[in-house]
Amino acid sequence: MNTAYLLIGGNLGDRAAYLQQALRQIEALCGSISCASSIYETAAWGNTNQPSFYNQAVKLITPLAPEALLEQLLAIELEMGRVREEKYGPRTIDLDILMIDDKVEDTQKLTIPHPQLHNRRFALLPLAEIAPSPHHPILDKTVSELLVNCPDTLDVQKK
Repeated sequence: MNTAYLLIGGNLGDRAAYLQQALRQIEALCGSISCASSIYETAAWGNTNQPSFYNQAVKLITPLAPEALLEQLLAIELEMGRVREEKYGPRTIDLDILMIDDKVEDTQKLTIPHPQLHNRRFALLPLAEIAPSPHHPILDKTVSELLVNCPDTLDVQKK
């Protein structure tokens, strides 16, 4: 079994309902969610001319290998109406793998830990709520340390 930390989010439609639907789908298809953070609202990152996002971090216990987990998450996104028209564009749901155990992978399909995790306050804040002590296997810092040193200044508010 693997312990995966995911970030789920979206900024279109009923954002809270999409998060709940994603949680149900992840549990049904990927493993057992052992905890989930509060929901946080954040201004869009990257492409800022769009609605704000709801984000939530999830701790998932999964039998799936990293690439198999990614494939399931992409299938859930597709089923939930995710359309990839532009980089950092608006979306109903976004399911990202932040870390899996202490694994390090960099393939055409998947990079773990997430390559921008340490630069994204909207990911680190909910992750630190549920898992402050796991170490980033490349940067050798805890999630809490990454959050303290995060250069991102976007406002992230608990809902």
